[in-house]
Amino acid sequence: QEADPQKAVSLLRKQWSLYSVTPLYRFSGAHLKEYARLLGAFIAAEKQKGLAVGEGVDLGVQVTFSSLPELRGGHRDQPAVLVQLSSRSSVSPKSSDEKLVWSGCFCCVAGEDFSENVPEDFTCLPLFLANGAESYLAMVGSWFQKTFDCHFCRLSISPLNLSWMAAMWTGCSVEKNACATELLFSVPCLPQPLDISYAIHPEDAKALWDTVQKTPGEITQEEVSLYMDCLYSHFHRHFKIHLSATKLVKVSTAIASAHCNGTIKFLQSKYLPGVLKLLTELAISQIQ
Repeated sequence: QEADPQKAVSLLRKQWSLYSVTPLYRFSGAHLKEYARLLGAFIAAEKQKGLAVGEGVDLGVQVTFSSLPELRGGHRDQPAVLVQLSSRSSVSPKSSDEKLVWSGCFCCVAGEDFSENVPEDFTCLPLFLANGAESYLAMVGSWFQKTFDCHFCRLSISPLNLSWMAAMWTGCSVEKNACATELLFSVPCLPQPLDISYAIHPEDAKALWDTVQKTPGEITQEEVSLYMDCLYSHFHRHFKIHLSATKLVKVSTAIASAHCNGTIKFLQSKYLPGVLKLLTELAISQIQ
């Protein structure tokens, strides 16, 4: 299929589950139409085995593969590949009434160093995003694993990486009426689960980050730690609670929101490549 710049925008404001993917054997961006046909046939065969999903009687799933060259860090990166499944119900069998039921996106943003060390028969798209029913994900994942000899593994986000995201995204310029920066902490070792939500005005968070960051455009672990320590001491001053004894489980900003269980929601198209670059690094570190 041809590249469609509008398709990248479809990644925004959806909840995506994150996976790392080992290199794909003999995958080619020139054969996306053929892959769509083969995957469609595979899903149809699986459905005949009684694995049908969706409401009402399903008249089959339309599969499209799209190239997203704008979602890469450099010319040596592979263009991202978006896989979309659309379904038609028996109630309205017109093609215009197709409903998008599942999306998946393979990415490699600034992963050139990793790609260089892989044999030429392999394609590196180490980050995979999925949105939609688990049953479709199982079928698509199974087809990719059989066809390209790759392996999918769920990607979680550590509290340390969440704190990096909080600092990086706080430092990004956003419009004046941006939503608050919100950090969600889980309190361990309690009989009942307890979460603490800590919301900071975006301008206050940005002002704090600006006092911490020494070199604009560069971020160090020391700066991230200092930023989080400042937030913790402010919270302790008001509520006498040591957040350092809790676990950071979610970060929400105007740029994106990410959860430690490996889900993310992108909110700004301008910063989409930057967020995907960070996630690509996490996916590569898990594969290696």
